[in-house]
Amino acid sequence: MAINFDPSPGLSSDPYFPDFKAECIIVDKVYASCQQRECFDEIFVPLPDDKCLKFIDIIFNPGEIVDGSLTITPIPNRPNFSRVRFRVSITFVLRAKNKDTGCIIEIPGELPEIQKDIILFIPEARDEFTFQIVIETASQVLAEPIIEKGFLVFPVGVFIIVKVVGRVQLLIPAFGFCPEPPECEEFSPEDICIDFETAPFPEFFPRQLEDIPYDELF
Repeated sequence: MAINFDPSPGLSSDPYFPDFKAECIIVDKVYASCQQRECFDEIFVPLPDDKCLKFIDIIFNPGEIVDGSLTITPIPNRPNFSRVRFRVSITFVLRAKNKDTGCIIEIPGELPEIQKDIILFIPEARDEFTFQIVIETASQVLAEPIIEKGFLVFPVGVFIIVKVVGRVQLLIPAFGFCPEPPECEEFSPEDICIDFETAPFPEFFPRQLEDIPYDELF
């Protein structure tokens, strides 16, 4: 169903949404995006001199564009497109447990830098308007890590999304401000005595023969 609304602020004429309004908001708009994958067959992380370590997991941090590595160059004879070059850095934390003491140790690490040289749609704009190159990454271990000569060795796959983002003013349909939120629920640790206070008293003495139902006797 198409939704029609007056482009000027005011009530909509749509009978299904009588309180529909048009509002101007300032947001980050994605003008272009693309995806890529990178695979590392072997990542080596040196382990401390401890033969009693048990691998737990690896936690990856979001990828970041290396400072000073971003270069945007307009492409001749191809208006509104640019060559974009940058390097991506992804750090991680490897966690392992000492099987004797139970202590968990954290070992920082970093994947090899990823070099990107791609073409992106970046429309022409006034000098005061700037576009941002934004990346998102999703990194994952592709196989069970193994310990080899004092190193933890594992393969890693990285999904990368590159976006061209510009801050703009948009006109959108809106129902107004959000309703007042409910009251926050206070955290209160359970009192172990609460159930005990309302529990019935137990039988202190054994039952007499005449108190036992007939069907329990036979």
